[in-house]
Amino acid sequence: MQKVTFWAITVALAGFLFGFDTIVISGADQPIQQLWETSDWFHSTFIMSMALWGTVIGALFGGIPCNVLGRKKTLFWIGVFYLVSALGSGLAFDPWSFSFFRFIGGLGVGASSVAAPIYISEIAPAHSRGRLVALYQFNIVFGILVAFLSNYLIGQFFESEVAWRWMLGIEAVPALAYLLMVMGVPNSPRWLLMKKGDEAGARKLLLELEPDADVEAELKAIEASFEQKTEEKGLSYILQRYRFPIMLAFLLAFFNQLSGINFVLYYAPRIFGQAGIAASDVLGASVPLGVVNLIFTLLGMYLIDRMGRKSLLILGSVGYILSLSAVSWAFFTGAQGFYVVVFVCAFIASHAVGQGAVIWVYISEIFPNTVRGFGMSLGSGTHWVFAALITVFTLPVLNAFSGGVIFAFFAGMMVLQLLFALFVMPETKGVPLEELEKKLIKEPGSRQAA
Repeated sequence: MQKVTFWAITVALAGFLFGFDTIVISGADQPIQQLWETSDWFHSTFIMSMALWGTVIGALFGGIPCNVLGRKKTLFWIGVFYLVSALGSGLAFDPWSFSFFRFIGGLGVGASSVAAPIYISEIAPAHSRGRLVALYQFNIVFGILVAFLSNYLIGQFFESEVAWRWMLGIEAVPALAYLLMVMGVPNSPRWLLMKKGDEAGARKLLLELEPDADVEAELKAIEASFEQKTEEKGLSYILQRYRFPIMLAFLLAFFNQLSGINFVLYYAPRIFGQAGIAASDVLGASVPLGVVNLIFTLLGMYLIDRMGRKSLLILGSVGYILSLSAVSWAFFTGAQGFYVVVFVCAFIASHAVGQGAVIWVYISEIFPNTVRGFGMSLGSGTHWVFAALITVFTLPVLNAFSGGVIFAFFAGMMVLQLLFALFVMPETKGVPLEELEKKLIKEPGSRQAA
């Protein structure tokens, strides 16, 4: 168990870079717009969202290298993208070069949101799969916290003209560390069987991962899951046979972004500025968001294999509705400043213990071995398409609507998520991956799960 935990932690460090890379732009947002005198439209479409469009592409197509090159090699190249992006963004000489290097980093973020959860779910025992895959989410929020702190400290010690370069370039240090560490992890046993036919290697690795398990029975179950040769039957067959997990992945990712989580994390300084917090204090006001995110992610990791995925999403949905409604009320009534920070922190806590803990675990579980890369790309791609769209429209929306209207909209979407969790979402806690396939997959023309 020590080996599987260490390998899971190593791969989950891709999540740290994901979180850091995604949030570090919040500190550079306004200084870059002032430096290059870009319009709101250009700034939203290129400067702020170019990384997200790279993320969309990385997520949608990340399943391909996972299957062709393997999970391990894909994770290595993700680290290369992060490293190149950090150095290039910090040294960028105009908006176009900056956007290009942010796009490269986005490819790494998107691909990591596919490859890392797949890898960890495939090496983790069923009883601890939720907690181990949730390490990826923990590292995302740890990266977010470090990015907020890093931005704040760099902003205190460097002039604004150069501070943003250090904010972005410092990511090269953890990117290099991740690259060196990920070279030491093995290939996934399921990938070894599926693509290499390496039964001996898979058996040896399964024994290392879980010495007390019935490895021969597990090998037979894994091999049986490959017999369908699903990938050879075409997209229409995949969409029909896996329509239920596809729907689950799409809706979970859709609601994740329609909670407003990336809207808040990317534009926290602007939102707090609208709430009446002094410009000199907005970066400092963002730091509690990272702290709360980290604490409640730890709580979500503790609960996910105890309460289950469905229960956590229900709990988080109720918290979303209450906290988002409170933020909306604060904007409408003028009870801003301190109250907005407190209510936004409650929103972050609800996300961390609910959607944040559940999304990557759940999507990595509900698809069978032969199409797990496709399914993870679909769910992750949906997540990032909506994240990119929200980022593109954020500045025009902030200019057109009050904070009260915007947060009331997000609260309404979370009512719909609560209904989804209560009446549609099945529980996956503690069920082996191959057994989940039998429960969730519907044969073409059938009415009940196979």
